[in-house]
Amino acid sequence: MLAQVLEVLAEVTNSPGIVEHPDLRLYDLHLLDSFKTIELMLALSERFGVELSPAEFEREEWATPRAIAALMEQKVRIRASSALR
Repeated sequence: MLAQVLEVLAEVTNSPGIVEHPDLRLYDLHLLDSFKTIELMLALSERFGVELSPAEFEREEWATPRAIAALMEQKVRIRASSALR
């Protein structure tokens, strides 16, 4: 999951070197801003088949690639468990 998130982040931020740094503070380094965050949400939603809403955005959950990967894992698990019901 982390590798896939890093790949998407590299594309959205146009920063290929990001794939080597899963703990970068994305907002502190200005790699993400509000527009890039929305673009990232759309790309991740498409990649992982999950629903991401800007209304649910918590900056700390999106602070680093590793944190985003953890969030995506959680969203994918929730989607998978609800599909089993």
